[in-house]
Amino acid sequence: MTLEKAQDLLSQSANTVCFSGAGLSAESGIATFRDSETHALWSRYDPTELASPEGFSKHPKTVIDWYNWRRAAVAKAQPNPAHHALAAQPQMLQITQNVDDLLERAGCATENVVHLHGVINQDHCHRRCGHHEAVDMKEGSRQRKCPHCGGAMRPAVVWFGETLPEQDWARAQDHCQQTQCLLVIGTSAVVYPAASLIQYTKSHGGKVIIINTQASGASHLADVELIGPCGEILPQLLG
Repeated sequence: MTLEKAQDLLSQSANTVCFSGAGLSAESGIATFRDSETHALWSRYDPTELASPEGFSKHPKTVIDWYNWRRAAVAKAQPNPAHHALAAQPQMLQITQNVDDLLERAGCATENVVHLHGVINQDHCHRRCGHHEAVDMKEGSRQRKCPHCGGAMRPAVVWFGETLPEQDWARAQDHCQQTQCLLVIGTSAVVYPAASLIQYTKSHGGKVIIINTQASGASHLADVELIGPCGEILPQLLG
């Protein structure tokens, strides 16, 4: 009955938006951010130090090596049934906290995916001069200077202590305030400001459907909460 209720909410929504987190890609074998702590190669490092401007300033090569390790894992991963189910909904805006490209590889149009925390398949200038470069995910990148301003090149992801990309954040806020139904997938809903998007939808009268393997920080906001693997639930929900 809960699945049917969720399907009813979706059928009544003229402009459903999806907001996804690490749980969406975990089923493709991509470790969540904290899970990488347990990997033997990196267990002695605090991920918050490897994903911060301060950590990059102190140990730039170590940070780049860590991201190259993560890039290699993403390159090997394949979109799972949940990615494909979402890609089969071209009218649905995809707002994601994930930095991987699995939504795009599943078939989502690039312009229809909003990466709130940046993308791992690019480097950009640490000085924010605007220069970006694509990165070969299998080969990774190296420590080097920006060809435009001489600043250090670094992964094009949002680090601790940094603000979200202004245009992407504004677009996400706008759509979550206007949507009739927000589909929340695989996020703990504890990382802010991204998690506040769920409250934006609720406060503007929209419905919230949550799919996660366990209760989350947004469970109390859900009109329907479906507990289980998103790779199993989403194809049923959207099929």
